[in-house]
Amino acid sequence: MDWKAYYRFEDENEKPLDRIVEDGGLCGILRTVGCIGDSLASGEFESLNAAGEKGYHDMFEYSWGQFMAQDCGFQAYNFSRGGMTAREYMDSFAEANDFWSDDKVCQAYIIALGVNDIINAHYPVGGLADIDFSDWRNNNRETFAGCYAAIVQRLLEKQPKARFFFVTMPRDENGSRSKEHTAFLYELAGALEYAYVIDLDKYAPVYDAQFRRYFFMGGHMNAAGYAFTAKMFESYIDYIIRHNPEDFMQIGFVGTEYHNTQYKW
Repeated sequence: MDWKAYYRFEDENEKPLDRIVEDGGLCGILRTVGCIGDSLASGEFESLNAAGEKGYHDMFEYSWGQFMAQDCGFQAYNFSRGGMTAREYMDSFAEANDFWSDDKVCQAYIIALGVNDIINAHYPVGGLADIDFSDWRNNNRETFAGCYAAIVQRLLEKQPKARFFFVTMPRDENGSRSKEHTAFLYELAGALEYAYVIDLDKYAPVYDAQFRRYFFMGGHMNAAGYAFTAKMFESYIDYIIRHNPEDFMQIGFVGTEYHNTQYKW
């Protein structure tokens, strides 16, 4: 068996979504994953009755996080709700739902926030200058960047070796939805030890009319859309692990008292 051809560790010519895994790939080495986001992280379906009235229904069992859990065999937590913003998550939502509790601390987090903050509520994106890496409680600014980073910083207090995957907005037929959002996520990932970007803006299919025909129901995804998103996420994380193997050598020790001094921790 040519294991190098199978896993393609550090293939410099490979792009993140060139290899779509069907069984979770190396994403399966994660055991607990927190999914932080808005409606698209919640498996939200959009209903429409005969009177033309729309309804919005978070059905978590159809979320990409739960589809990933089926493929990868890990425990996925839905820390999300339709309409969620980074600001509301930090100000009230996470606390009200006991999401900071010790029994919900995860090895890894996928964070998909920004559409409601930037596109819908028009909060300024901001940047690293809005973040105080030593005192987020008092000094992070009320920009998207400041609130988003505060989520990560509080989670790092609970689990200092957690791995983070930041999700950009995918393109539609008009192009990128927010280059500022994408740029900030790369900046934040670069400022942290174990953070990576799932860049849908660059590598995912364009969410155009044909894509929406198959994967959307109204303004939100249908069941197939959430399942397809799960495939993209687990394939992208598989790519990240294969291209950064030293970062994941001790993933099994995250959340325990153990580590191996001969390897990157």
